[in-house]
Amino acid sequence: MALILNIETSTQVCSVSLAIDGITTSIKESHTKNSHAELLTIFAQQLITNGGYEFKDLDAVAVSKGPGSYTGLRIGVSTAKGLCYSLEKPLIAISTLEAMALGMIQKTESKISNTIFCPMIDARRMEVYSALFLADLSLVREIKAEIIDEDSFSQELENNAVVFGGDGATKCKEVLGENKNTIFLDDFLPSSKFMAQLSEQKYQNKDFEDVAYFEPFYLKDFVAGIPRVKGLR
Repeated sequence: MALILNIETSTQVCSVSLAIDGITTSIKESHTKNSHAELLTIFAQQLITNGGYEFKDLDAVAVSKGPGSYTGLRIGVSTAKGLCYSLEKPLIAISTLEAMALGMIQKTESKISNTIFCPMIDARRMEVYSALFLADLSLVREIKAEIIDEDSFSQELENNAVVFGGDGATKCKEVLGENKNTIFLDDFLPSSKFMAQLSEQKYQNKDFEDVAYFEPFYLKDFVAGIPRVKGLR
């Protein structure tokens, strides 16, 4: 029986959950922007305490590795690595988009072979991080950053229903929503509960990360904005 703490901070959602044998037993979430640093360790402590456990009872810590927000990922991974190092527990990394795809599949209860699932994370303006998955979670197209326009996914939409979800999908709905084969999951966001099954699989396969050297999958280099200080341009 594996007791795993799952951490998701790749977007504005701060989500922490406990899972036993791949099933989420308790969860704490906040959708408040920039709340990760303040709430992440508090949520973890509350889940451990309320569950009647101690941190030493964990078998592993799993973290959503990206792509996503540079700051959010950095906070989540740093916290996960700190826990693993201090507790001498293995670190598990889960693809953010794969976990989202699994959540989308579970939400729609779709087993149709010609349905494609496209989780999207907002990457500013009309750019998103996305990937394409089938209902069995097999990868149809690799993760990439792309600018969405009216011709996006035209080949996939020709013969397939494509399900879109995530904060990136929300802003693309106006551009892609006219196609009869598009399905948008409104208000669907990343959650640590979608990581439970995947982290359990990795735990059983002993697919662990090097705590000292693991880094998030940022996909794109971080670009700092120009400070908006009065008198500066």
